[in-house]
Amino acid sequence: MQKRELGKSGLEVSALGLGCMSMSSGYGPAADNGEMIKLIRNAYDRGVTHFDTAEAYGPFANEELVGEALQPIRNNVVIGTKFGFEIDLETGKRGAGTDSRPEHIKLVAEASLRRLRTHHIDLFYQHRVDPAVPIEDVAGAVKELIAQGKVKHFGLSEAGVQTVRRAHAVQPITAVQSEYSLFWRGPEDELLPALEELGIGFVPFSPLGAGFLTGKIDENTKFDPTDFRNLVPRFSPKARKANMVLVDLVKAVAERKGATPAQVALAWLLAQKPWIAPIPGTTKLHRLEENLGAVNVELGENDLKQIDEASSDLKLEGARLPEAALKMTGR
Repeated sequence: MQKRELGKSGLEVSALGLGCMSMSSGYGPAADNGEMIKLIRNAYDRGVTHFDTAEAYGPFANEELVGEALQPIRNNVVIGTKFGFEIDLETGKRGAGTDSRPEHIKLVAEASLRRLRTHHIDLFYQHRVDPAVPIEDVAGAVKELIAQGKVKHFGLSEAGVQTVRRAHAVQPITAVQSEYSLFWRGPEDELLPALEELGIGFVPFSPLGAGFLTGKIDENTKFDPTDFRNLVPRFSPKARKANMVLVDLVKAVAERKGATPAQVALAWLLAQKPWIAPIPGTTKLHRLEENLGAVNVELGENDLKQIDEASSDLKLEGARLPEAALKMTGR
């Protein structure tokens, strides 16, 4: 497995990481804990050193799972987790909004350290920007945690460029995490140029378009009632049917390369910048193996040009998130 440095931070991670959210929430019922522990350790055995979780996944269940799985190899891996939603730290009950008050951030850090069975958090992200708390105060709280050795690196998730700049001035940011794939290329407009200028790494989540770019989903696919994609406009049957033209494009490149559509989608992301480190998620070993095979797929200049030219002409249908969730991004 190739390694990549996140920006100019000195933090090195595997080129492909593992997003662990789907093991506990988001895409239907939680998977079997024992099987997921095996999967996480299998990922490590195959060279993955970057694992992503959050207190909100469950809540709490995913951090506990990741902590148990990685405890024997803790010193060899990078764990990213997140704070910033309104969650009761005793009961796990979710509120409706965000909570990045400095005193709350510090309590979340202590709780995450316990669940992750570790003495430090490698990468501590604000999950969503809190409009009620100045980002300078958030960055200052994480700076204190870094000074105490409880956190190593600071990150932001789904933040806008001005927020990134303001936070970075208080405590240097190691990575920004946002959705990015051939299915959603919004970060290219402002965010990626700013990150390059500031020397900040980028960690794309949903690098396979929440599964759409695998070619295994069409307009007739039925999702579990608890799967978040039921609420996403871009995953309505009508939008899926219209957006299959993008999948067809990826499939055509994959066929020529002797690869799968998922591998081409991930290889495309890896080819964009050397400081981009995607975190595809899965609950299946064969999908993990398939995803990791993307590091061996070489997309040349002509391949990338063809994909860019063909995809830039496509007008994909449907918003990438429900309206309420979109209002929490890009602040």
